[in-house]
Amino acid sequence: MLNRIKIMSKEEVQSYRLNSLEEPTDGMLEFVMSQVQEAAVTSTQKAQDELNRRFAEMCRRIAIRKNGNV
Repeated sequence: MLNRIKIMSKEEVQSYRLNSLEEPTDGMLEFVMSQVQEAAVTSTQKAQDELNRRFAEMCRRIAIRKNGNV
């Protein structure tokens, strides 16, 4: 038997508020987790880009010092 999960629209999820009276549906949880995943991927990529930029800048500064162009 196939387990069918209704994927909710962004508007439906945004209108939902967690409270003690109502449990989130599997579709809501799946949507929220996919949004969390997207945010985490974006954040990680931005952090990696910044790290690479800083590393390249330090390499450039070290090369300048090694060449005596302080």
